[in-house]
Amino acid sequence: MEKLKRIHPNGQVTSFIFLVVLSQISAEPIHYSVLEETERGTFVAQLSKDPRLRTAELAARSARVVFDDDKQPLLLDPQTGDLFLREKLDREELCGSTEPCVLHFQVFLEKPVQFFQGELWIQDINDHSPKFPDKEVLLKILENSPPGAVFPLKLAQDLDVGSNGIQKYTISPNSHFHVLTRNNSEGRKYPELVQDKELDREEQADLSLTLMALDGGSPPRSASVMVQILITDVNDNAPEFVHTPYEVQVPEDSPVDSVILIVVVSARDLDAGTHGSVSYSLFHDDEVTQPFTIDQETGEIRLKRELDFESNQYYNLEIVAKDSGGFSGKCTVAIEVVDVNDNAPELTISTLSRSIPENSPETVVAAFSVSDPDSGDNGRMVCSVQNDLPFLLKPSFKNFYTLVTERPLDRETGAEYNITITVSDLGSPRLITQHNISVQVSDVNDNAPTFTQASYTLFVRENNSPALHIGTISATDRDAGTNALITYSLLPPRDPQLALASLVSINADNGQLFALRALDYEALRAFEFRVGATDRGSPALSSEAPVRVLVLDANDNAPFVLYPLQNASAPCTELVPRAAEAGYLVSKVVAVDGDAGQNAWLSYQLLKATEPGLFSVWAHNGEVRTARLLGERDAPRHRLLVQVRDNGEPPLSASVTLHVLLVDGFSQPYLPLPEVAPERAQADSLTVYLVIALASVSSLFLFSVLVLVGVRLCRRGRAASLGRCSVPEGHFPGQLVDVSGTGTLSQSYQYEVCLTGGSETKEFQFLRPIISNSLIQGT
Repeated sequence: MEKLKRIHPNGQVTSFIFLVVLSQISAEPIHYSVLEETERGTFVAQLSKDPRLRTAELAARSARVVFDDDKQPLLLDPQTGDLFLREKLDREELCGSTEPCVLHFQVFLEKPVQFFQGELWIQDINDHSPKFPDKEVLLKILENSPPGAVFPLKLAQDLDVGSNGIQKYTISPNSHFHVLTRNNSEGRKYPELVQDKELDREEQADLSLTLMALDGGSPPRSASVMVQILITDVNDNAPEFVHTPYEVQVPEDSPVDSVILIVVVSARDLDAGTHGSVSYSLFHDDEVTQPFTIDQETGEIRLKRELDFESNQYYNLEIVAKDSGGFSGKCTVAIEVVDVNDNAPELTISTLSRSIPENSPETVVAAFSVSDPDSGDNGRMVCSVQNDLPFLLKPSFKNFYTLVTERPLDRETGAEYNITITVSDLGSPRLITQHNISVQVSDVNDNAPTFTQASYTLFVRENNSPALHIGTISATDRDAGTNALITYSLLPPRDPQLALASLVSINADNGQLFALRALDYEALRAFEFRVGATDRGSPALSSEAPVRVLVLDANDNAPFVLYPLQNASAPCTELVPRAAEAGYLVSKVVAVDGDAGQNAWLSYQLLKATEPGLFSVWAHNGEVRTARLLGERDAPRHRLLVQVRDNGEPPLSASVTLHVLLVDGFSQPYLPLPEVAPERAQADSLTVYLVIALASVSSLFLFSVLVLVGVRLCRRGRAASLGRCSVPEGHFPGQLVDVSGTGTLSQSYQYEVCLTGGSETKEFQFLRPIISNSLIQGT
């Protein structure tokens, strides 16, 4: 079968045409039948059962099945000779209403060429339901149509044929019609509707029947359509009023010629169309005395002139309704004129207080009376005020009321109240009278002043000008008038040593604070005081708030050099051995700045030197070090000018002169840089011995020199006075010495460097550190 499926229809047709020319055609066809809608692949027949076709020849002679058109509904298995359905077959699609439905085909054989005629009969199954051409059928029948009248209906369509086609029609059970099934000239069945009894449109104006068509299948299929029967009218009924009599109440103040309807009368005619159209008129129409008119088409009764309850309280109208055929009906309309609530209540004020002190108990604001000239409910009245106001209405006696406060009033919550007294009667509709009263709440001093801030912080830059405005203290008072006027004052400071009166003053009216003198950050960095606010009520109420004044630093102090001293009687000279390496610490410039913050950040710079490039100054700590190795050609005396500069704006600076003396053979130890390490650890033993010997000789020589110098100093008083080196005893003041290592010399390393003045022999005193007691104790 898989090989058969690959046979192309176009190739089969071409082969078939070629065979028609070259071969003979067997005259007697082969007949096979199959039901429509049979599943594909279903076995149809076996060709080998035909004595003309043998199973062995089918495969050997390449047997094929060829149809007249492109469609190939059958497949042939040449090995077995079995025929199978290639696809589902729809009889209605292939043959329509033609019966029987036959498909012609040929069985093609090769070697030699031969083919046989075949016929495939497709048998119908009941796979289609009847179908009406319209969804709904509309019939119009006169109500006087006689019984036995016949009304043809459209037939239904069924694609099936034979017994599977439509066999009969039925209609839903009813007492007026039945249906008959007839055959037309083509043999097709159609329905006829037959009337069974008389119709009455007024009793039943239309009928809805269900027409059903049934076929002969098993089980039968059906279709239905709705048949709408409209019974057309004939004039056989007179108009009748819906109500009789009509009773209407009309207010006496109803406007004339308005669209307000007095009453609408309605008559009903059971007929339809023009036969049921009704017109209205007044039976007695007196233009002089009749205050009403009626609309001929709608039956609306309207006023054409004013009513007067006192002159006429009742009217009886007779209304006539006629249809187009001359039939008529009549009814009565009883109209009662009703008195209306046309007088509003009146309010009269007896006493009135427009000002009420706050915090007062129940107080009478006004007394008044109300009246209404109407009667009944129209004359009964109720009084009220707004629910959201602290006021109440109290009735005293008939139609008299007093307006009182519900509770003590607070002026700060509400300083004025607009009270609306509303008087309403009980008429319909209600008439209302309103009266407005404005009440002022007078103030009592019951609120102390309140500062806008719980505390105040003010900033003032030092060296300010006297009488400078430094800030404003503000307070508010919820009271009014003189009770809300505030006076500001400075309260006595809690610190008795603070001379507040010489520092600041306050404007008593607006709370402005002024600095009385220039402030110095270095002397006074901050101070606190209290400000009082007092109102002018009786008794006066007051409150207070703390104020903190912070003095901001200005760069008004130049750096001060602590070392070397610039006011000594003799300049100090730093001794440097010529064997000193690069980076040797010569000295350290120690300076302080009385300012704070970045104004006290110090930097150091070498402005001038006897020999540029020999010495350098570290910018952050003021250390003076050698920039390179010393040579024999370097001058023995050097003068260095070092500038100390702060970081203020504008910056301030100070300068100091440093004297340096280069010494040959100076063996006093010095402070090396942290990163410099001794490099003589691996000297040989011979070198060590030579050094020890030289040191011993040098020590003896130095000791002899010291003894000689001491003797001379004792003899020469002038030399002693000039040779004395002034070094301050003890420690520098804590606020002037920076021990953080960021630019000043630590207390632990103070040096005494002096030369004897006036000595022609160039005698000198050795460099020796002055170590503080605190450092000795710490070690």
